[in-house]
Amino acid sequence: MFDWQDLYYFTVLARTQSLSAAARELQVEHATVGRRIDALEKSLGLRLVDRLPRSRPLTEDGRALARLAGAMTEIATGVEQLSRIASIEVAGTVRVSAPPSLASHCIAPCMAALRERHPKLNVVLLPSRSRVALDRGEADIALRTVRPEEEALVRRKIGVVRFALYGSPGFGEQPADQWRFIAYDESGDALPQQAWLHQIRRHRPVVFAASDLAAQQMAARSGLGAVVLPTIVGDSDAMLQRLAVEGEAPSRDLWLAVFPDLRRSPAVKAVMDFLVECVQQEPRLRA
Repeated sequence: MFDWQDLYYFTVLARTQSLSAAARELQVEHATVGRRIDALEKSLGLRLVDRLPRSRPLTEDGRALARLAGAMTEIATGVEQLSRIASIEVAGTVRVSAPPSLASHCIAPCMAALRERHPKLNVVLLPSRSRVALDRGEADIALRTVRPEEEALVRRKIGVVRFALYGSPGFGEQPADQWRFIAYDESGDALPQQAWLHQIRRHRPVVFAASDLAAQQMAARSGLGAVVLPTIVGDSDAMLQRLAVEGEAPSRDLWLAVFPDLRRSPAVKAVMDFLVECVQQEPRLRA
């Protein structure tokens, strides 16, 4: 009989196509992934991967097992979702993924009110710029600034995230042609707010870049440069002020996404309704 954990490691390897990528996702050493695959092959009496110098492509048996294991993973996810729906009480844990700025400036401040309304309900807030995989159970509810395209999801536009340019109180007194700028590093190049910043700065330099928006905000506070922030963040910071620029600043629609089955869970529905209420009570996020 094989070890189910070995099979799980194999499914990750089959999906990621490399030991190093599988190890990163599983947060283990790549040698651990290799040992798990070796153990699974020994248990099944099958050769599942070809051991090439730079890759581990699946054999024909490996591809067949990957198809079977993928179906088993879908069944396991469905069973887990069903068990989460079973409770008729508004209780338990609901995991919410949201952009970091929204998590800290809109959702977290509302949590005391949700707790008062539903004392047995716990929320795990997962701030992330990356898109979580709802189909793999990484979160129950996702708030995204990109329209969810997965066909299986129920999606709803619940607000708008607006942006503006900010600097420290003394920064705006400098001649505009001497302004310096703070931006995302290359990880943010696809973001519309990053494109807008580069459009308005023209020849003026970016003197600091960071993948983390909070780090950009702190740098702007120090007077280092001008930064593009969501208005829900910048307007609430007493150490920053809006800077006047030509042209219209960008905005991004805010979407709520969830699987239809989970939406029937009283706990998930309660959190969904509360998130919508939370967003729509914030003037800077209203559509």
